[in-house]
Amino acid sequence: MPVYFENAAQPSAQDLADLEKIYADAPAWLLAPFADAATLIAHGLQTNTLVTGRFNSRLLGAALLEKHAQRWLLNHLCVRELTRNRGVARRIVQEATRLAAEAGTELQLVIPADQAELLQLARDKSLMIATTE
Repeated sequence: MPVYFENAAQPSAQDLADLEKIYADAPAWLLAPFADAATLIAHGLQTNTLVTGRFNSRLLGAALLEKHAQRWLLNHLCVRELTRNRGVARRIVQEATRLAAEAGTELQLVIPADQAELLQLARDKSLMIATTE
């Protein structure tokens, strides 16, 4: 079964529970500048920037996708710890990249400057990167 990329505009009660589980495993640096996972999720829903990866009717990954005129930014990308290393994040990045290209812009993955391992992984995958302090 493929992982489906979705905009989480109208999440069900199960979707909200899945989102909480996804970000429950997130390190504190991934949640910044939000106080906690609930605040990040609420922000994504209010601004219509929350995108997800769904497999077998369950959300396994999520991120915020900010669409600006010059570039799109994908940040706060997180996959539930139980299902990491199975292509969920890759699928979210691939689909966001495709949609950005269709819109005539580029996608940049936002990674904190102090996360050297993630920065190197993104470079190895030839992803466009925007760093944060």
